[in-house]
Amino acid sequence: MRATRLAFHAVLLSALLPTGAAVAAPALQAHRAVYDLTLKKADDRSGITGITGRMVYEFNGSACEGYTVKFRFVTQIATNDNTKLTDQQTTTFEDAEGKTFSFVTKSFVDQNLDKEVKGMATKDAKGLKVDIDKPEKNSLELAATQFPTQHLVELIGKAEKGENFYQTNLFDGSEDANKVMTTTVVVGKKSEADKADPEAPALAKLATDKYWPVDIAYFDDSAQNGEEVPEYRISFKLHENGITRDLVMDYGDFSMTGKLVNLSLFDQTKPCPVSK
Repeated sequence: MRATRLAFHAVLLSALLPTGAAVAAPALQAHRAVYDLTLKKADDRSGITGITGRMVYEFNGSACEGYTVKFRFVTQIATNDNTKLTDQQTTTFEDAEGKTFSFVTKSFVDQNLDKEVKGMATKDAKGLKVDIDKPEKNSLELAATQFPTQHLVELIGKAEKGENFYQTNLFDGSEDANKVMTTTVVVGKKSEADKADPEAPALAKLATDKYWPVDIAYFDDSAQNGEEVPEYRISFKLHENGITRDLVMDYGDFSMTGKLVNLSLFDQTKPCPVSK
């Protein structure tokens, strides 16, 4: 499951615009969001007959301190033959200037550690250098790219300007932390809140806020299959403070939904000190 990309994700889903940008970063809300996961559809090729689970996404930090994301994605996947419990736990830190990104992901299957990926990505004049500590030491040189919170900030900025379609790239340390993904982003018109929205109780005081409908397709440029087919795609509702909800994660032969069921808003850190 390529769930970490919701932390856009962000999703879902997670720094500033690239150095030198003359645009102020939006005030991203520090928060903890809990989503219930259910199977939306699955074709015969997937072999999946059911999915239930929960996703917890915790976002902290500021434009002067950097951003920390803690992410947990637990699913119980049923097939015709058996049932499997997967548990993915990720922690990342993105520095305030968007130059370094540290990540560690532990993946468990039926409560047994299946894989651990740990490393640090650093931007330099040539592009992106990735130093991997686990599962084994390795260093990679990848194309210049953004990190997750930069990606989110860029998305909000373009949505506020009314830009409905653009392409950009992303490195989030997911899977084997060995590639940059190209993302194609479609942003819909800012929409009014619906009083009958099933996520309204969890949103509480944010239930009347407007949002943008967003769809992101992720492409693996390193794949030599000659087909412009996304690895997967996600759609969600995006609030201007960075909170995402009403998730749909489409992996091709199956898809699942993520419904926001609990939202805790953390106190915002003090504004960055102004240099004199």
